[in-house]
Amino acid sequence: MEYVLSKVDPDKVLHMVHRRDDFLMQESRKDIIPDNHFIQLSTLRMEKGKTFRPHKHIWKPGPAECIAQESWVVVSGSVKVFFYDLDDTLLYTAKLKPGDASITLEGGHTYEILSDETLVYEYKTGPYQGQALDKVFIDETGDY
Repeated sequence: MEYVLSKVDPDKVLHMVHRRDDFLMQESRKDIIPDNHFIQLSTLRMEKGKTFRPHKHIWKPGPAECIAQESWVVVSGSVKVFFYDLDDTLLYTAKLKPGDASITLEGGHTYEILSDETLVYEYKTGPYQGQALDKVFIDETGDY
């Protein structure tokens, strides 16, 4: 990881560069951006068969109502994405390969990792205020 510090305030990180090789030095998930920043970035290193509990992000109260929007960029490997409608019904599935991205503005989603050593950039709007204010889980009663 490369950090570009301010010359005006040398303790302040202004920019970062994350290289593909940085993935190889981590176990599974690493949060790159501290929770108090508007943009959130985590790197995910996953094995075949990994799944996530289906969920959707919820609107957060505050001066300006907002919702966590999420994007995955596949660096290597493959991922199957499941998109859910506003009423939590499965709407669409797609297989993502290196260079592909998924973007969720609203509605639910989940992912299934299809190959070992899958590397993904996960972007979300922040700041992260904990799971209770970020998402609700969708019943896993549907066949997907």
